[in-house]
Amino acid sequence: MAEENSNYIVSARKYRPTTFASVVGQQHITSTLQNAIATNQLAQAFLFCGPRGVGKTTCARILAKTINCTNLTKDTEACNECESCQSFNKGSSFNIIELDAASNNSVDDIRELVQQVNIPPMNGKYKIYIIDEVHMLSTAAFNAFLKTLEEPPKYAKFILATTEKHKVLPTILSRCQIFDFHRITANDISTHLEYIAKKENVKYEKAALDVVASKSDGALRDALSMFDLLVSFTDGNLTYDAVVSSLNILDYDYFFKFVDYILAGDISNTLLLFDEVLSKGFQGDTFTEGLASHLRNLLVGKDVQTIQLLDVPSAIQQRYIDQCQKTPTLFLLRCLDFANKAAQEYRISNNKRLCIELMLLKMCNVMNKMAEKKKSNSEIITPIIQQKEQKPEQENKIIEVSKEDSKPENNVSQQRQEELVKELPKDNNPQNLTLKILGKNLSSPFAIKEDVSGVQPKPIDEVEETPFNFNDVLNYIEAYTSSISTNEEKADLFFALSNAKKQSNKNYIIELIVKNSMDEQVLLKNKTELVQSIKNKFSYSFLKIEISLDTQERKELHYNPMDKFFVIIKDNPAVTKLKDAFDADVQL
Repeated sequence: MAEENSNYIVSARKYRPTTFASVVGQQHITSTLQNAIATNQLAQAFLFCGPRGVGKTTCARILAKTINCTNLTKDTEACNECESCQSFNKGSSFNIIELDAASNNSVDDIRELVQQVNIPPMNGKYKIYIIDEVHMLSTAAFNAFLKTLEEPPKYAKFILATTEKHKVLPTILSRCQIFDFHRITANDISTHLEYIAKKENVKYEKAALDVVASKSDGALRDALSMFDLLVSFTDGNLTYDAVVSSLNILDYDYFFKFVDYILAGDISNTLLLFDEVLSKGFQGDTFTEGLASHLRNLLVGKDVQTIQLLDVPSAIQQRYIDQCQKTPTLFLLRCLDFANKAAQEYRISNNKRLCIELMLLKMCNVMNKMAEKKKSNSEIITPIIQQKEQKPEQENKIIEVSKEDSKPENNVSQQRQEELVKELPKDNNPQNLTLKILGKNLSSPFAIKEDVSGVQPKPIDEVEETPFNFNDVLNYIEAYTSSISTNEEKADLFFALSNAKKQSNKNYIIELIVKNSMDEQVLLKNKTELVQSIKNKFSYSFLKIEISLDTQERKELHYNPMDKFFVIIKDNPAVTKLKDAFDADVQL
């Protein structure tokens, strides 16, 4: 038994890929390298860069083994039978030299390597140098390596690997063919873990492997290390509950429950569920990060084109799609903003639990407000629709004007014209109505004035106007605000109208008072559309909307960068031209 344990090999080494086909999740790299080998178009130096545990060193070894193979297969893979492949598999090849730059980063180490380059291979076609963590080389060592890297002997090939490409000198980068390795997707990692579990006769639940894959953050080596740990912890029986307990992570179910409670506006259950999370030993920042990630996944899942950004196992992906269909986009944007602010405030907060609970309360409050506004909107709009359905005959009402009144000697008086106009239904557009005068149809009631000679119309300020009712207008604005609550293109207008204080100190004048210049700019931009909408609804020809900043309130508020920018350009319009000239952005 002791002898068997002494031969134990961790999964990351035991199942390390030995062919291009067995590399997980890097097909764009392996196919390119195989094509280069098949067409004999190998570069003199390669640079493999990417996150940890994604197969950089593994691909370097496979490439080195394959280009020295004397009997390649039809799929451009090493044969594993020739002398070169055999010596490589045994670790005794003199043609493939590996160097760890983390511990051999001096000028002397590179000089020794350069001297070895001058010695041709004993057998095989190429002499390959694999330098791992190449960014750890000193500047002097890089400079000593430049000449050899640019003009090596025909038989020499260099394969460099690094996790931090930005630390490699540009002069080195320009001499290499660069390959960027991607993070491995959760589905690919889960599938590979399933393959290994079957090989090792480990009992498992697919959901448990999905959790390991998600926790690995795209690094297969990390996933394999966790897999070995969990096999020991569970005695070869990987269940979902055991994996979640061992890794001490918040599973997907918690976040799906949180969003369901928040969508229902259920404050009590939301806080109780958060208490359960804390009782299991999780910190508030861990919870906030997980919830923000969950909300982000819901947001990208709402569009068919962005579903591919959901880096979660396929079984979980369907749950995201189902939940995001009943989640408003505007709600997700607001909640993500709350989560981001809570994450920033959490670090400096003295009462960290209260910081997270306030975030959850705000999220529930947003949903409750949206529900109230939809209800209020339906209460206002429904009677209007019913009223129109009850009086369809008014839409094409025809007013008969007697021929006696239309004779030249009996011209229609101004008073009679106004009486005719008053008989028209207010909800209809005058262009849809018809008046019969002298057997002729006029498209507009105001055409009467044009056909009547000798009568001057009243000045515009003397024309009778529909009595002004501020409460009716206020209700209409609230209904209008609610109607655009789910319109992503009018999200800024929705927030501006929601936050604006509405008052009227004079007939036909509505004053919207806002607290910041950003809301002011949004309302000014949409002012014309809003005024026209109210005019069409109530026939207030003289209605005006005035937008102003609450200066008293502004003194108590802290300016954000965008507010400061608007204040600056208000007094100095030339700043806008300066911003456009340099294509600058306002730093938020």
